[in-house]
This record gives sequence, C-alpha cells and structure tokens, in this order.
Amino acid sequence: MKNENLGQYWQTYIAGLPDTTLSDESYEAHQFGDSSTLADELSSLILKGIKTATCSALWEWEAEGIQLPKIGTKTIVLDGNGNPNCIIETTEIMICSFNEVDAQFAYEEGENERSLESWQKEHWQYFSRVLPKIGKKPTPEMLLVCERFRVVYK
Repeated sequence: MKNENLGQYWQTYIAGLPDTTLSDESYEAHQFGDSSTLADELSSLILKGIKTATCSALWEWEAEGIQLPKIGTKTIVLDGNGNPNCIIETTEIMICSFNEVDAQFAYEEGENERSLESWQKEHWQYFSRVLPKIGKKPTPEMLLVCERFRVVYK
C-alpha cells in the first residue's frame, strides 16, 4: 500500500464534500480478494456498479483482531497494485452462516454468473484457499460478515 497516495486520495475526497465536519473522519483501505488479479477484477466490478456487496469469514476478522465494519464505514478500495480505485461506504452489515446466504446477496456480490450456485462454488473455493492460513477450514455453518456498500467517490 502506498500510504502517501492513500492520504492524498482521501484528502481529495474530503475536499469535495460540502460538509467540512467530516474532515476528521477515518477510513480503511484494502484490496478485495486474495490476489492482485482478483483485486483488479473485483475493484473493476465495483467501479461499474455491478458489485455492491461483499463477504468474509468472521474467523478472518477474529484472526486479524480488527473490529467489524459498521454502517457508515468508509473504505478505499485498492487495485491489485495497491493504488486507490474508489471509496465505498458500508450501508448494511449482516452476520449469517455460509448456507444462509440468499440469491439476492449472491447477485449483489456481482461475480461470475451472479447466481447463488455460482456464488457458493466460487466462495467455497475462496474460503478453502484463505482459511487454512489461519488454521480453519470452511463449513456450511461458518459465520460470514456480509456487507452491502455504495460507491461515494471515484
């Protein structure tokens, strides 16, 4: 991550806001996915307005020891090279098990065919890659942090 670029990007966003009381608001910054190729693909879907939701395993948040996002959380979405692509704002957070994710949420994730079946297959593969790094393996009952968001700056 290029912290200097992130700070400048954030300041440009803040400068364009009509309400200067937000100037001390904080932000997160991260890539979506577990590779630079996937980060590029997913950030592109966000920029096109196709991807308006995301999820991660609750175990990942616990392993990293960081707080869950809240409604209103701002995140700078990074491309595969760590450059800022846009800023999103969390509009909804829901904790549910993998097997409780519905077709609407799968569609809003905007990936592949946008079907629940495709979502389940691709996300199972994803969790099978990332969870062993923290000593876990996916289960249908594992809890997910499901987040809906909107783009507030690009």
